[in-house]
Amino acid sequence: MRVLVTGAAGFIGFHVSRRLLARGDQVIGLDNLNDYYDVRLKQDRLAQFEREPGFTFARVDLADRAGVERLFSEQRIDRVVNLAAQAGVRYSVTHPHAYVESNLVGFTNLIEACRHASVEHLVYASSSSVYGGNRKLPFATSDSVDHPVSLYAATKKANELIAHTYSHLYRLPTTGLRFFTVYGPWGRPDMAAMIFTRAILAGQPIEVYNHGHMQRDFTYIDDIVEGVLRTLDATATPDAAFDPMHPHPGRSNAPYRVYNIGNHQPAELMQYIGILERLLGRTADKRFLPLQPGDVEATYAETTDLREDIGFAPSTPLEVGLERFVAWYRDYYRA
Repeated sequence: MRVLVTGAAGFIGFHVSRRLLARGDQVIGLDNLNDYYDVRLKQDRLAQFEREPGFTFARVDLADRAGVERLFSEQRIDRVVNLAAQAGVRYSVTHPHAYVESNLVGFTNLIEACRHASVEHLVYASSSSVYGGNRKLPFATSDSVDHPVSLYAATKKANELIAHTYSHLYRLPTTGLRFFTVYGPWGRPDMAAMIFTRAILAGQPIEVYNHGHMQRDFTYIDDIVEGVLRTLDATATPDAAFDPMHPHPGRSNAPYRVYNIGNHQPAELMQYIGILERLLGRTADKRFLPLQPGDVEATYAETTDLREDIGFAPSTPLEVGLERFVAWYRDYYRA
């Protein structure tokens, strides 16, 4: 297949592109290489594809409607994996317009281009953040997600709504994947694994929010990629059992699906830090702080739908995933 991967220079986009190439697909990698975090890391990810004949890079911003339309007119694209977005819950509190441009305007430009190009399947990144103020655990796709607590979460929920509209009106197959706290090699510098590892090795304090009383369903990158590829291959179809009198939020009589991709094994933040301390051979200087605006106390993925429909659920133990991350970090940063 010829697959467009947006956000190809990003953490998940890089790994998805690499796996697609390894199995023989051709990849058109799109990214705007913005400076939300160190551009050198993004460039180093892209450098891994320099000798890959099946990889083509396009520096395009999804918010640039003309640029997106031009790309689709110049390239034959069979399927699309949309991983480009303005990420980060806390950043959305202070930079709301970045999320509107990238996650709303950009997503609309992309899905409209997919419609006109008759793309076979659009798989896009949603987020566990959409569960917002929910307190019932684990989070299930059958749950209501109408109470977001950050603008980032609201834009991801909006993506799901836009996708359903296009699936209904134009029969465009779409699948949304709610990722749960992804970590691993080549990760983002603004996420816990990188922040904590850098600080611990430098002897600097780490900020531990909600006084350490946080739980996250940490999900290793290889599991995320496996879920993305399996859903990409399993084109969304209408649910013959869909009941409009009792509608399931993750299914439809349109070719539309939403799945959780999480490890289904939430871990305490202090457990996470403890594993890093052991792997790094150092004790962290911890500064305990209150819960930050937009954050939630716990995430926990119910993955029954994913297992039943796709035949897969994440399973990499946290200790194994963090050990691989630390090995990569020491090599990449020579730490």
